[in-house]
Amino acid sequence: MRFVLRIISLLFLVVAVIAGVVDAIQSVAAGGPEFTLLGAAWFQFSPDTLNLAQATVQRHLHPFVWDPVIQWVLLQPTFAVFLALSLLFHLLGYRRSRPAGRFSA
Repeated sequence: MRFVLRIISLLFLVVAVIAGVVDAIQSVAAGGPEFTLLGAAWFQFSPDTLNLAQATVQRHLHPFVWDPVIQWVLLQPTFAVFLALSLLFHLLGYRRSRPAGRFSA
């Protein structure tokens, strides 16, 4: 299970780095900081799944979850959201090292 969590963390980290590079290129081209918001990137990539996610959350969960909570997340920079998800999954899959060493009984 920890291996799967670490792989998911790595995939989120790769997406965060790619989104950060795209934002850096756009910032250099614009001459100022430019960040791609998660909602805008998701809408460009697949607007149908964004609408499906909204309908699913509002139908099966409380509509309060979509309006302030998920909309706030969708208004954050893409690289920051995926970086936070990568950190979360890394922490879930983290295993502490043994204090006495690897070969102790």
